[in-house]
Amino acid sequence: MHILILGAAGMVGRKLTERLLRDGRLGKHDITRMTLQDVVAPTKPANASIPITVVASDFADAGAAEPLIAHRPEVIFHLAAIVSGEAEAEFDKGYRINLDGTRHLIDAIRHAGGGYKPRLVFTSSIAVFGAPFPEKIGDEFFHTPLTSYGTQKSICELLINDYTRKGLLDGISIRLPTICVRPGKPNKAASGFFSNIIREPLAGEEAALPVSDDVRHWHASPKSAVGFLVHAGTMDLNAMGARRNLSMPGMSVTVGEQIAALDRVAGKNVTARIKRVPDPTIINIVSGWPRDFVTDRALKLGFTTAEKTFDDIIRIHIEDELGGKFAG
Repeated sequence: MHILILGAAGMVGRKLTERLLRDGRLGKHDITRMTLQDVVAPTKPANASIPITVVASDFADAGAAEPLIAHRPEVIFHLAAIVSGEAEAEFDKGYRINLDGTRHLIDAIRHAGGGYKPRLVFTSSIAVFGAPFPEKIGDEFFHTPLTSYGTQKSICELLINDYTRKGLLDGISIRLPTICVRPGKPNKAASGFFSNIIREPLAGEEAALPVSDDVRHWHASPKSAVGFLVHAGTMDLNAMGARRNLSMPGMSVTVGEQIAALDRVAGKNVTARIKRVPDPTIINIVSGWPRDFVTDRALKLGFTTAEKTFDDIIRIHIEDELGGKFAG
């Protein structure tokens, strides 16, 4: 099996690559080849036992998709995107990358000919939902995005659903919760502070908290995100029926509950590094975000999380990214 990962240099892309190489197979099929693409060249894994092609290209350029599918990968993981804050601040760039890039890809698949019909796993977002919404958003709630990023993701979901309906590809869109704790440096995502207030204090650094402790949000760990992708790449999609998009499981916690979990896991010396610095812009953005979900459909289809509590999410970060140690 040949697997293509778009956006492979990102955090989830790197972890997905590591998981697939470690497993050596996807579902019932041995992985025989991988192509890793991003706007900057992904790091080629050392000592890989299969051929790996690394491609540095602008995914959204016209003509960039055709070479990526020339060798007809059976499974494509589409993680390429710019994040919410950047998509909102740079309107044209957001639509070019988050929407036009996806359209170029699925049209390239459509025109490949020869009965080519790959599995396409698209990472969507809970940003497709916007206020007003119920306290818990169920599987039947409609899309009302209030950001450009959410609108772009919503349009892509509809396109992939329609191309699948037409028999042009075998697609599924999974709406990821906010992934926490994200390793590395802060990015331009408006949701970045959810990770920052855990990651930086554990590393011995101060972190700014721009919202109040009672802000509630929907989270899952990077390990869960990779698990969702792997399951989406192997499951029987016919079980989904005509709707090939759904929200992933996660957990709803307040910022205060996040900090309490950090206190239990790492102690008050760590949580003392969180400094409350209100940011009206972030407060306004967050006020329109979903807070909680009912994901019965995803659970019935076999999607599961790697954590049961937010304490588990913190411990996963400490184990996977800090070697089991942190700055106490």
